[in-house]
Amino acid sequence: MCLAVPARVVSMDGHLATVDMMGNTRTADLSLVENVSVDDYVLVHAGFGIRKMDPEEAEETLTLFKEMEQKFDSTGP
Repeated sequence: MCLAVPARVVSMDGHLATVDMMGNTRTADLSLVENVSVDDYVLVHAGFGIRKMDPEEAEETLTLFKEMEQKFDSTGP
């Protein structure tokens, strides 16, 4: 299964960006997404930004991921 995760852009160097993905920093290639700036949210899949996200949508999705993680942690695999 593949999963795309919302990430906040921390810094940019050309089309490469450092993104914060649920507290972890990664490098993402943003060449597929237009008009991205620092502090924007992008949806990242396999190291590539695939679309810019509305901040509210990104936060809602991240909250759902955290809830799933907590439920998994409390019930086990």
